Amino acid sequence: MPPSRRRGFSLPELASNPDCIFCKIVRGELPASIVNRADGFVAIEDINPKADVHLLVIPERHLETFRDVSVMGGEEAKRMLDFVADTAKAAGLDEYRLMIFVGPGAGQTVFYLHWHILGGTVRGMPR
Repeated sequence: MPPSRRRGFSLPELASNPDCIFCKIVRGELPASIVNRADGFVAIEDINPKADVHLLVIPERHLETFRDVSVMGGEEAKRMLDFVADTAKAAGLDEYRLMIFVGPGAGQTVFYLHWHILGGTVRGMPR
């Protein structure tokens, strides 16, 4: 599904980096297992899961890290948090971990703001 005009930002701001893997997914140029989509946000299955359920939630516009979240207005940031919670609930998760990696020293490898939702047994991560 191609991106459309969203509240608060114009089409050129959506998935604007031509080389970014998440931008390509948002633009429909790369396949992904989309599990949820709402106004300005998309949730996909992680291709290298670290838990029984491992989903990634991304905004449809490119923000490099959580440090950039202030670019979002309060209403958009709230919608993002609501979308994260709704995605976990839709996946049948009552208990889960939320993770965001900020910067390479913290383990961020894709420089696009995204939330990890991990449910069930988590593998290869500290408890």
